[in-house]
Amino acid sequence: MNDDKPKKYFWILLDLFLLGLILNIFFFVMPMLDKIGDSRYPVRTINVSAEGKTTAKPDLAQFSFSVVTEGGDLETVAKENNERLSKAIEFVKKEGIPNDDIKTTQYNLSPRYEYDEHRKKSFITGYELTQTVLVKVKELDKNIDKVSSILGSITELGVNQVSGVSFTVEDQEKYLAQARTEAFEKAKTKAKAMADANGVKLGRVISFTEYQNGPIYMPYGKAMGMGGDFSAAEAMPPAPIQTGTNEIVTSVSVTYELR
Repeated sequence: MNDDKPKKYFWILLDLFLLGLILNIFFFVMPMLDKIGDSRYPVRTINVSAEGKTTAKPDLAQFSFSVVTEGGDLETVAKENNERLSKAIEFVKKEGIPNDDIKTTQYNLSPRYEYDEHRKKSFITGYELTQTVLVKVKELDKNIDKVSSILGSITELGVNQVSGVSFTVEDQEKYLAQARTEAFEKAKTKAKAMADANGVKLGRVISFTEYQNGPIYMPYGKAMGMGGDFSAAEAMPPAPIQTGTNEIVTSVSVTYELR
C-alpha cells in the first residue's frame, strides 16, 4: 500500500505540471507569438498617395513695414528713424489695431565703411538704421478696409519699405483636419480599388505619413508694381485689396498590408 502512494503523488504532480504548461502556452506563449507575428513587416504591401483639400476665406492679414534711415551722425540717424517709426505706429493704432497685434521684428544698425588708399585703413563714414514692424489685422470680414488704409497712408509718414501682405486663416488646423480626413478616405478607396483589381484583399495599415504645401500669400509690393521699396516716401491711394480664398491642402502616403 505504501509503495502506491509515491506513484500516486508522482502522477498528480505530473498532471499539475502538464496543466500548468498548457495554461502557460495558452495564456502567455500564444499571445506573444501573435505579437511577434504582427510586428513582422508583411511580405506583400501596397503604398498609395492621395491629396485632400478644403477652401477657407482668410480672416487674418499680416504685413511688415520698415523705416530705413541713413546719415553721417549716429544720434541724428537714430532720432529721425525713431520719430518716423513712432508716427507710423501711432497711425496704425488709431486705425484700431491693438498693441498685441503690433510687433517690432527687426532693429538693425549698420555702419558704412570706406577704405582710405593713402592710409591703408577703413573708417566709418555713416550709418544705416532699419526698424521693421509686423502688423496683424484680424476679423477681415469687418476690418479689410483697415489693411487698405494703413498700406496707403504709412508711406506719407516716413515708411520707405513695405515687405508684403499675406492673407491666412487664423485657425488653420480646423480646415487642415477636414483636408486630412478627405485625403485618408481617398487613399483607402484607391488602395481598395487596386487590391480588388488584382484579386487580393486589403489588410491593416502598416505606416502613413502626411506632408503639406506652404502658405499662400500675395506680395504687396509686387502687386503695386513698386517692388516693395517706397524710397520716394509719397502717399499712395488706398489699394483695392481682395482677399479671395485660400486652399488648405495636405497629402498623405499610406502603406497597407495585402492578404
